[in-house]
Amino acid sequence: MDRAYKQDIPSVIKRLEGLRDAFATLDSKTDWTRLRIEPLLEHAKSLDRLIHARQFTRETTRLRRGVAMFHADLVYFRENLQGLMKVLESERKAAPRRE
Repeated sequence: MDRAYKQDIPSVIKRLEGLRDAFATLDSKTDWTRLRIEPLLEHAKSLDRLIHARQFTRETTRLRRGVAMFHADLVYFRENLQGLMKVLESERKAAPRRE
């Protein structure tokens, strides 16, 4: 496990919380918060708790062998965040037309 992973997960959590707040202001037919944001947020918070758990504090060296898996988590979150940003932008553009 590397420092980037430990730093990026809290960043992902903050961005997801920001997206949750942004989607809450929209009147969308699809509940993106419940459908994607909440599950992603739960996953990120769970990973954050685990990487800071006492049982893993002394295993940093051994966990480095799994860097590819940790990187895959970050790629997964980044792609979902990008997708959600596109949906948010689309929903915001469509909002004035609904009035």
